[in-house]
Amino acid sequence: MLIHIMKSKIHRVKITQANVDYIGSITIDPVLMNAANIVAGEKVQVLNVSNGERLETYVIPGDTVGQIGINGPAALKMRINDIIIIVSYAMLNQNEAQTYKPTILFPNETNNSILE
Repeated sequence: MLIHIMKSKIHRVKITQANVDYIGSITIDPVLMNAANIVAGEKVQVLNVSNGERLETYVIPGDTVGQIGINGPAALKMRINDIIIIVSYAMLNQNEAQTYKPTILFPNETNNSILE
């Protein structure tokens, strides 16, 4: 049996752009993507701490340091400067799931940089 396990989490980053006319997705700084073990095209859940909205979408790499962009219809539900959590999941068998350790990032909320 396979179960869904949290694979990665980017905890509390600030939305830096919102573009309702874009085709869809969430744009994430490639440095954050790499550090969180999230790949382009991966399905993620986006949890808005500022207003309680939740949605699922796919990731596209950004081109700006600290960039977090909400695109397409989601831009009507989430706004620039909202604080969000981005979560990805993996399907593992129960034995793997018991020992799996997710990647969790706690970036600086001011500029979305990775704290050391």
